[in-house]
Amino acid sequence: MALYLIDKPKGEIALKMASLDSEAVIVLIQDGVYLDPDAYGKFKEVYAIEHDVVRRGIKEKIKDRARIIDYHELVNIILKHEKIINFA
Repeated sequence: MALYLIDKPKGEIALKMASLDSEAVIVLIQDGVYLDPDAYGKFKEVYAIEHDVVRRGIKEKIKDRARIIDYHELVNIILKHEKIINFA
C-alpha cells in the first residue's frame, strides 16, 4: 500500500497515477487541497492537512471529500507506510 503526498503543481498527474493503485492512500497538502480526488476514482483513504485547508478557507467544502488531519497525524500515517510517493 503506497502513500501519495500530493500538491497542486503535479496534482492531476499524481491523482491519475494513484488511481491505478487500488490500495492508494492520498494526502492533499498545500494547494493540493484544491484538487478533487473524487474526479479520479476511489482511493482507499483521502486526507487533507488542516493547516492548509483552514488557511485557504475551504474546510467546509473539503470535509466531505477528505479526512482533515494535523501534522502529528500525518507523521503517524507516514510511519505506517513503507512506500511513499511525493508529488509535493
